[in-house]
Amino acid sequence: MQQPIRDFDIPARVPLLPVRDAVVFPHMILPLFIGRSQSLAAVEQALAGDRMIMLAAQKELGQEDPTADDIYSIGSLALIMRSFKLPDGRSKILVQGLAKARIVDYLADSPCFTVTIETLEEPVAAAADLEVEALMRSVREQLTELQGLGRTFPNDMLVAAENIEDPGSLADVVASNLGLKVAIAQQLLEETGASSRLQRVNDLLVRELELVTTQHRIQSQARDEMGRSQREFFLREQLRAIQAELGEADAKAEDLLELRAQLDKARLPADVGKEARKQLQRLETMPVEAAEYSMLRTYLEWLAELPWQTGTRDSIDLAGSRVILDEDHYDLEKVKERILEFLAVCKLKKKLKGPVLCFVGPPGVGKTSLGKSIARALGRKFVRVSLGGLRDEAEIRGHRRTYVGALPGRIIQAMKQAGSNNPVFMLDELDKVGGADFRGDPSSALLELLDPEQNHAFSDHYIHLPFDLSKVLFIATANVLDSVPSALRDRLEVIRLAGYSAEQKLAIARRYLIPRQLEANGLQTGDLDFSNNALHRVITEYTAEAGLRNLEREIGSICRKIARRRAEGNSRPVRVSGATVATYLGPPRFADEDKLGCHETGVATGLAWTEVGGQILHVEASAMPGSGQLHLTGQLGTVMKESAQAALSYARAHAEQYGIDPDFHHKIDVHVHVPAGAIPKDGPSAGVTMLTALVSILSRRPVNREVAMTGEITLRGQVLPVGGVKEKLLAAVRAGMQVVVLPRRNQKDLADVPAAMKRKLRLVFADRVEDVLAAALEERA
Repeated sequence: MQQPIRDFDIPARVPLLPVRDAVVFPHMILPLFIGRSQSLAAVEQALAGDRMIMLAAQKELGQEDPTADDIYSIGSLALIMRSFKLPDGRSKILVQGLAKARIVDYLADSPCFTVTIETLEEPVAAAADLEVEALMRSVREQLTELQGLGRTFPNDMLVAAENIEDPGSLADVVASNLGLKVAIAQQLLEETGASSRLQRVNDLLVRELELVTTQHRIQSQARDEMGRSQREFFLREQLRAIQAELGEADAKAEDLLELRAQLDKARLPADVGKEARKQLQRLETMPVEAAEYSMLRTYLEWLAELPWQTGTRDSIDLAGSRVILDEDHYDLEKVKERILEFLAVCKLKKKLKGPVLCFVGPPGVGKTSLGKSIARALGRKFVRVSLGGLRDEAEIRGHRRTYVGALPGRIIQAMKQAGSNNPVFMLDELDKVGGADFRGDPSSALLELLDPEQNHAFSDHYIHLPFDLSKVLFIATANVLDSVPSALRDRLEVIRLAGYSAEQKLAIARRYLIPRQLEANGLQTGDLDFSNNALHRVITEYTAEAGLRNLEREIGSICRKIARRRAEGNSRPVRVSGATVATYLGPPRFADEDKLGCHETGVATGLAWTEVGGQILHVEASAMPGSGQLHLTGQLGTVMKESAQAALSYARAHAEQYGIDPDFHHKIDVHVHVPAGAIPKDGPSAGVTMLTALVSILSRRPVNREVAMTGEITLRGQVLPVGGVKEKLLAAVRAGMQVVVLPRRNQKDLADVPAAMKRKLRLVFADRVEDVLAAALEERA
């Protein structure tokens, strides 16, 4: 420590630097960081003159712009020894206290405080004063004892304390290194007598020594009487009590105590608890400013908030479950029966480890709401994760904690949201998961998730600890299964939902859609009524879908118009009839769909299956002079192009049988077109439709307008079975068809078709193309 500077001239005017969190004693050397503009101006003014500056502490640490009343009047006149400019605009200065001084008057406050001061001289204590000498010796001995008990002091301070002969200087040196609160340090600075100030410093040292000694004694006793966890708890409580006694509560300690309490309450498994304690110990030794501190604390919060061993108790009542399913869903008897069987097995087996149900069907047929009904029947929590467009494997498995902003994957996030380790977990849009690329393979991550032999120890990259998902009831939904990888599809039990007929839609609209839209638009039950004819027109003329979403939108559109009337003051009840539907929804949009190309030569009506349900598909054929070429248009896929080639080859091979010129392939070109050319089309069920259109145009026999068909053909004339029979029959009913030609081998698929739908159609089963052509073609006029 440098020797005190005694010979200096007191300047008439001196800049004042308010110090926010420290009291500067005479002879004390310490660095200060300067950031406020007024303080920076004071330092610049001092550096421009004799480098002297008045340092006085603020009364309130949080005061950003202190006034004269906010600053203590007694401080220290100091010398700026060094000054450094920091990149962030602040300055760092090294100051040495010269003498204790009092602010006499404030001369200016801009750009910085300028004051006049007077130094405060102390009476010199008699060298032979035994009491003063005893105090000085006591202070030195207690410093040595504190150092021996583990309290650290600067080495130069201890050397200086041994050599200082002036009691006032010894009191200042010791007080400046005790880490006192500002208010206590200021009281010491303002103490006028050297011996009295030294006495107060001695008292503080005695108290500090007693605290440290008591702490060591308690530690020694606790080490013998308590286990590791009890000892840690006791010591933390002791530390908190000591800090509260001294008024030095530590925000970090409080935060860690709260986090420890959360972990203790979380009922962590043994291996998880061991890792949590290990990471918490790391956190306790880490400074709050460290970049890893917040990351590690967030990780421990995730461990504390996950439902490791918290679940709900199943309350399976099959009769009650049937009531819930009937309340939430109309018809769907086969689906409900399978769900009740599933619940029955869960009730008998107690421990769920069965297949993963996967509801497959067009949008709007009730796949997600079925999952909610199952959760309600089981008394479990329900969570849903949409997998549509997911391409990064980390979205499922999470990001490793080394990455900035890392988080667990969607699975662990959903488990935290559920707050239960056995929720009903719906994986929506399973067919829209992206394939493998540089970001990993999401489908492979789902394999572990859905495999009951693996998911008892699901590994998330962020948590990096096994999480038990074996109690979770996973339910998946998809529009199509073709895009689902075969390995993943093998773990699913597929339940298909084909769609609804017009009668079913009408009943569902009455029971569910209309009440829901009335409530959503602020209407009462008596404000709006729909006739059956009006609903039938909305279903048949304004929607063409397997599900119910567009139907609900159209009903909502009518409700909004009525809501506007009521808001404008017209409160008369409204009844929507078939004749008035167009006034609310405009001209019909699908009224003439079934008449396109009907009762014409060369136009056949097929039935197609898409991911949004069944649809009718018109195939047009035209013959013109040429050299036997086949032209195909309408954005046909490879399979449909090959079906057209096979149909033309069969027609050439059996030309005489159907009254076709055997040499037509030398004289004419054939053009096959499928309308809606902007939409790509492909599939293995258009062969019979292509053949019917070609034979019709080549033989000049018109196609029966009431006949729709589906099936694939071979070059030998066999009709092969196809999929999506129920969806296609629904499309035929919506289009007003009377006759549907199906492959005979699809006759078994009619078991899932409602009897009411089958009564609306005359079904013709074909083994060969002759059966198809006999049902579809009419005789020449």
